[in-house]
Amino acid sequence: MSFSTVLIQLLNGLASASSLFLVAAGLSIIFGVTRIVNFAHGSLYMLGTYIAYSLVKTFGGGMLGFWGGVLCAGVAVGLFGAVVERLLLRRLYRAPELLQLLATFALVLIVRDFALWVWGPEDLLGPRAPGLGGAIEIAGKQFPQYDLFLILLGPVVLGLLWLLLTRTRWGTLVRAATEDREMAGALGVNQAWLFTSVFALGSLLAGLGGAIQIPREPAVLTMDLSILSDVFVVVVVGGMGSIPGAFLAAVIIGVLKAMCIGIGNVSAFGIDFSFSKLTLVVEFIVMAVVLVIRPWGLFGRQQGAARGAAAVEPPLTLPSPALLKLLAAGLLALALAPLLADRYTLVLLTDILVFALFAVSLHFIMGPAGMHSFGHAAYFGLGAYAAALLFKHTLPMELALLLAPLMGGLGALVFGWFCVRLSGVYLAMLTLAFAQIAWSVVYQWDAFTGGSNGLVGIWPAPWLASKTAFYYLALALCAGGTLILWRVLYSPFGYALRAGRDSPLRADAIGIDVRRQQWMGFALAGVFAGLAGAIYAFSKGSISPDSLSIPRSVDGLVMVLMGGIQTLTGAVAGAAVFTWLQDSISRQTEYWRALLGAIILLLVLAFPQGIAGFIRERWEARTGKTGE
Repeated sequence: MSFSTVLIQLLNGLASASSLFLVAAGLSIIFGVTRIVNFAHGSLYMLGTYIAYSLVKTFGGGMLGFWGGVLCAGVAVGLFGAVVERLLLRRLYRAPELLQLLATFALVLIVRDFALWVWGPEDLLGPRAPGLGGAIEIAGKQFPQYDLFLILLGPVVLGLLWLLLTRTRWGTLVRAATEDREMAGALGVNQAWLFTSVFALGSLLAGLGGAIQIPREPAVLTMDLSILSDVFVVVVVGGMGSIPGAFLAAVIIGVLKAMCIGIGNVSAFGIDFSFSKLTLVVEFIVMAVVLVIRPWGLFGRQQGAARGAAAVEPPLTLPSPALLKLLAAGLLALALAPLLADRYTLVLLTDILVFALFAVSLHFIMGPAGMHSFGHAAYFGLGAYAAALLFKHTLPMELALLLAPLMGGLGALVFGWFCVRLSGVYLAMLTLAFAQIAWSVVYQWDAFTGGSNGLVGIWPAPWLASKTAFYYLALALCAGGTLILWRVLYSPFGYALRAGRDSPLRADAIGIDVRRQQWMGFALAGVFAGLAGAIYAFSKGSISPDSLSIPRSVDGLVMVLMGGIQTLTGAVAGAAVFTWLQDSISRQTEYWRALLGAIILLLVLAFPQGIAGFIRERWEARTGKTGE
């Protein structure tokens, strides 16, 4: 690659890094003060792009019209963020962080369908920036003037943020709240006003980051989640809450992705390797490496233990006799369902069973083990692809179904070895990194996995050809897997997991190898997630990379949190409700995501302990008995 090509790709990377930094800086500021992992931050970026497109079109294409539209778009998104903070998030500051995550995910669904309703499904590309629409020659190649402007914009915004946070009283309050939010409140800081202003600033930066992109890339409905993954990587690599760290990480990620595109295909020792394919995953590789070497990020600060003796979770209680009778009645009803249900209902029930097992396996490591995972779909997808590939390579369906979960367990065993060394947000983001790496391999390995097209023709054995027969197989495997995981929770291994979650120091003192217990728990959860994926592959007759994608992992999180993380039956209830709602609403309206998001928000506000948790509390209040 020539020097001129390297230079141009370096400049391209720096231009992309500026926009990425704006969005990441907003997320970092919000997290530093409010401690909310804002899953809707990508939606704010998307809104900024769409609003800027409309305002520039309305104001006209002149200098004042373009830059006025861009700035007004950022301000509009900032005001929207302030409204969201006051009306919704303020009610959730004392709630568990995962519940806050669920609420912000609901906002993602609502904002996406709002954008669909207002702007439609078409891609919208804005006009060129007046005065910056041309190109200049650098090292014999043409480079856009607007990209040079973006390269300068990043350091300018960094400098302005530094002045704001270090030379103003508001900045002093923000830094104080970032260091010790409770102490700042005790000293008389108006936290309500501070949190609203911080969220508004973070939202403004996200909206501005989207607005400045209108000459470079079209506004599309999927840009919210695509930018969100990059922003999470930047914030975590730089260190949660660190603005300089976010800037450095944005530069590293932007330049690496640009260089991968510039290098293209390389041949060495008779082997062809495509660096351009690394653009889908290079940032996650960087994040994984940084978190393994420096778990708190490049500029972050090492935190103390995430949990201690004073942070014990409410105990999981043994199921009461009444609950056991109810569960037995539910299994009997499921066994009799084929007598009354039509073909479509059986397919839906099969999906509910599969995702119930998937959610229970995620709950196993999130609740009892205290390990938050944003990438659990990796093990679901590995199990599904293992089943499909084994079947394609002439193994009988029964043997493929038996062996496939081991692939999910093996993936969890490998990834878990690194993940259990972290905690909190950093643990969650490392699981996301490994899941995205697995997705990238599956998505691009055309010769083996079918690439983006996936694999088809994955049909059950002849004796399971009918939907009824396969339903009974799914019922037996999913119910059996769920009962096994529940039983493990009340074994010595399960009690050791919970001891390590609640008080790792005390657990170490009595001889429990906490990290080893968590690692084994991670692998066990991967086995049963892989089993759910294998059943899913044969139920659908095909499999695609979507089974390992970020949205699939998010679905699992939503199921667990909707049901209630402190109950055994919560994951089952959440999976049933979420899958049924998603299926029912999507058949009724084009804007089913917004309706589903509104329902999730209602459940979050009305039942913060989850559906199953609410039912348990009502039962205990009525009978005076404790139990699941």
